[in-house]
Amino acid sequence: MSQTAEATMIKLNGINVYYEWHPSSPQAETVVLLHGFLSSSFSFRKLVPLLNRDYNVLNVDVPPFGKSGKSTKFLYSYKNIATTMIALLDKLGIKKPVLAGHSMGGQYVLNMIALQPDLARKAVLFCSSSYLEPPGRLLSFGSMLPFFHLAVKRWLVKSGGVKKNLKLVVHDQSLIDEDMLRGYMQPFLDKQMFRGLGRLIHDREGELRPEALRQIKTPCLLIWGVHDRVVPLDVGKRLHGDLQHSELIVLENTGHLVPEERPKEVYQHMKEFIERQE
Repeated sequence: MSQTAEATMIKLNGINVYYEWHPSSPQAETVVLLHGFLSSSFSFRKLVPLLNRDYNVLNVDVPPFGKSGKSTKFLYSYKNIATTMIALLDKLGIKKPVLAGHSMGGQYVLNMIALQPDLARKAVLFCSSSYLEPPGRLLSFGSMLPFFHLAVKRWLVKSGGVKKNLKLVVHDQSLIDEDMLRGYMQPFLDKQMFRGLGRLIHDREGELRPEALRQIKTPCLLIWGVHDRVVPLDVGKRLHGDLQHSELIVLENTGHLVPEERPKEVYQHMKEFIERQE
């Protein structure tokens, strides 16, 4: 976080939402950053200082991740989280921002502009989660059991922990250093996160259908890593086809975590897209 950033916790829609506000100038446009699954605002640490040269930046911890709330009484559906993020923009008086989301954060962005078509001037989707069906009945039922959060925690440990999962999302393994490991480990140190995660697994509905995507008029920039093993490039190509006002940029030698792996290239593509007159 930069020295001039303002870190704030605010209660919206029944849950605490943590965000960092990086001002540039009153006349500058605002870029809103929404991270992905099992992540936090930390994932944009390299991109924020670059964007902040030209734009105000709002970097949000999406519940139940990061420093935001993890209440089991909150509804963690795409629609409700999108509604909560819209409420945050309203509370802060942010009009016509550029919405940018990574992975599941991209699906939140799509839901936000589907709910409120005139909300954003433009949108940027980094390897956006798309076309996933809701969880099956067995998983949905299991997620309501009292000790499901412990099963989720055990599964994450057995899957190899943070380091192994970072190796899955980062193409160039040399980028994984101690700073990155600490940053991505931090959300897992809060035991309540696993309870919120259990609720999220239960509450998640299916992602936007092609017919809903085709109704979106907001100009969208899709940035994908050619070696993405989490949300493969074929998904990006399909999404590009369904979003009628979109363009797709594919980054070579890049995996799923594009803001971490290629911050300078991402910044340049975003700047050109944001400042282009449609």
